[in-house]
Amino acid sequence: MGYRLPAEWEPQSAIQLTFPHENSDWKEILHVVIPCFVEIIEVISRFQKVLVVCADIKSTEKLVGGGIKENIIFVSIPSNDTWARDHGGITVQTDNGYKIWDFQFNGWGNKFEASLDNKITEELSNKGLFGETPIEQEDFILEGGAIESDGKGTLLTTSECMLNFNRNFLSQNETEIHLKYYFGIKRFLWLFNGYLAGDDTDSHIDTLVRFCNENTIAYVKCDDEKDEHFQSLKKMEIELQAFKQVNGKPYNLIALPFPKAIFDEDGQRLPATYANFLIINGAVLVPIYNVPQDESALKILKQVFPERAIIGIDCNALILQHGSLHCVTMQYPIGII
Repeated sequence: MGYRLPAEWEPQSAIQLTFPHENSDWKEILHVVIPCFVEIIEVISRFQKVLVVCADIKSTEKLVGGGIKENIIFVSIPSNDTWARDHGGITVQTDNGYKIWDFQFNGWGNKFEASLDNKITEELSNKGLFGETPIEQEDFILEGGAIESDGKGTLLTTSECMLNFNRNFLSQNETEIHLKYYFGIKRFLWLFNGYLAGDDTDSHIDTLVRFCNENTIAYVKCDDEKDEHFQSLKKMEIELQAFKQVNGKPYNLIALPFPKAIFDEDGQRLPATYANFLIINGAVLVPIYNVPQDESALKILKQVFPERAIIGIDCNALILQHGSLHCVTMQYPIGII
């Protein structure tokens, strides 16, 4: 049986989020992060269904006061944290419909406890949230934020994460064999440069570089030669310029501005990035940070996605725990939820 990994811009049935709670790392700043999650849920619900995994349904329902109520599905499942992009199931198209891969999630290389998060996809299936769509569990360690698909057999990823020995202890060739099987991949675009200070994921691709359509790639660009990111991101840009489409032509590269440096109260730089946007039915949700570059990022993405609404969401709360908007969401293709 052959598999195909859909692109994010294909029609979706729902977006999954895992809601923060007092036993998560958000405990001390729940009052800051909950409004961000609520806004994301309410905005998405205006376009499609939202699946909200939470510790307690009644209390979470009370917090979500807006949006389209009938489009919000609450389900009670224990969790360690909130990064649905990485503990969520990854859907592939098969000859007989869809299937959800339930890969292992080890807290980005055993940095954090993730045993409860690792069970969420199985629990959702047991509760009937995926309908007749089967799930299959795999020992392979893989996070959704580590891969980008054009829906046509091309996979974009980073060596820093995908080949890191804190995941699968496999060579590049061995890793490609696995990914070809799981996702029907025909071409790999490997990035060996690029990072964000404060990132716990070992350079997930969705913080750096994103497919916008089959021939367009958006990426973060740093113009400040004094910034610690300048050299690495410049090398990443050169790698992107060398990539070719299936037809041999260069990709249409869209440079996203680099947000003004943001630091936490301990002086640690936080991984703010505009590449962590989320494509949904009819809209693109863009993380913004109340910095001068926000307006430019929104304008650029409006040009890239002219047929979709471009909606900025303040994600300063999310970067306090070293992720952003795309990181807390996972999409499911049409017909699953």
